Amino acid sequence: MSSTAQLQPVLDRIDADFDSSLQRLFALLRIKSISADPANAGDCKAAADHLAKDIATLGFATEVRPTAGHPAIVAKADGGAKDSGRPHALFYGHYDVQPVDPLNLWHRPPFEPVVTDHADGRKIIVARGAQDDKGQLMTFIEACRAWKQVTGSLPINLTIVIEGEEEVGSKNFVPFLEANKHEFKADYAMVCDTGMWDPNTPAITTALRGLLYEEVWIKAANRDLHSGIYGGGAQNPIRVLTRILGGLFDDDGRITIPGFYEGVKDLPPEILAQWSKLNLTPDSFLKPIGLSIPAGEKGRLLIEQISSRPTCDVNGIIGGYTGEGSKTVIPAEASAKVSFRLVEGQDPLRIRKLFRDYVTSLLPKDCRVEFGDHSSGPAIALDWNMKPLAAAKRALTEEWGKEALLIGSGASIPIVADFKRTLGLDTLLVGFGLDDDNIHSPNEKYDLKSFHKGIRSWARILAALAEVPK
Repeated sequence: MSSTAQLQPVLDRIDADFDSSLQRLFALLRIKSISADPANAGDCKAAADHLAKDIATLGFATEVRPTAGHPAIVAKADGGAKDSGRPHALFYGHYDVQPVDPLNLWHRPPFEPVVTDHADGRKIIVARGAQDDKGQLMTFIEACRAWKQVTGSLPINLTIVIEGEEEVGSKNFVPFLEANKHEFKADYAMVCDTGMWDPNTPAITTALRGLLYEEVWIKAANRDLHSGIYGGGAQNPIRVLTRILGGLFDDDGRITIPGFYEGVKDLPPEILAQWSKLNLTPDSFLKPIGLSIPAGEKGRLLIEQISSRPTCDVNGIIGGYTGEGSKTVIPAEASAKVSFRLVEGQDPLRIRKLFRDYVTSLLPKDCRVEFGDHSSGPAIALDWNMKPLAAAKRALTEEWGKEALLIGSGASIPIVADFKRTLGLDTLLVGFGLDDDNIHSPNEKYDLKSFHKGIRSWARILAALAEVPK
């Protein structure tokens, strides 16, 4: 019997078992798996053990594996790639969560999950990790549970890997991935750590912007100077730095660094047409944060500016006297932190060189510059014609009754680049988060509807993927 023919009993089981699914999520949410705090190392191990034990009940060969930091979970269904005639996917999630500070802003204890009412009447799950990423990864686990309970097997071969350090940069998970990459061979990866377009419109993220983070110091005199004595005669690093930073943009919002846009492509016309129908306006996007005018490239849709175009932002400036009162000083140095969100076709290391060449070219002779390396990662873009992408889009559309959108994300998910670099895998990014989920903030929540229909969505996606030829 085909997976499609078996699907309806699986969906019925999900609905009938939903209260139990919710309780299983609550059990995971109660574990204080804060990866950033050494005091919670035991909780991180407890979360890994808890998840591994749960996944093992589904018939997966499951192990909790040590890394140089918090442990990872590796689980394989049906012997991994034993049946070479079926697609084989690698599913990724993370069990670690952000710290809860400031605790006084939470309406209830962050590790005591509850279903309550949102201000607009929606039912929501409130707890740290409710969306990011415990609720999201459990949508997938619960979909697998329903398939196993109803049919005794999964529609595709599957390896699950769940880490415990995503919220601190996956610094020990990536070496673990590289050291064990022979175990993670698959046709493609799947990640549930993204969002919907709105509470009723599903979406697949097909592009993630890359990131380059730079720090620059402009230095002039060998000490801070009295502005009454040296003002007008000595170079002021703040003036030099702000002139350089101000020149990064022209009047049309384009970045002026020579060569910056080389390799940047426009969206396919059909995708641009779809995005323009979404009607993302300054009123809907900027007004809630007290703004009204898009600041990106003129002639581009607002959704392009925040999703598919490269950007540059000055994230901080330091220089001179910033204490109470006044101090008439010309500082010896000034610094800035600058980040770039990059798109497909832009190499972070090349953009780093272009930025540094730009700064150096504008430096007065009496000044010198130093640069500091920070994080960087390439942009990721799926092939618009990727067969698993089309299958997942159909499945989501069937579940939600609205056409699933293919959207770009202005943010970065570094593990997706690591899967491409280390394993050669493209990643299917499907998630059910919403913009108002307060991830990384007090009162994090996950819509009850997102959790329920997320499980049903993954059940449909697994059935659809089984029909995709390898």
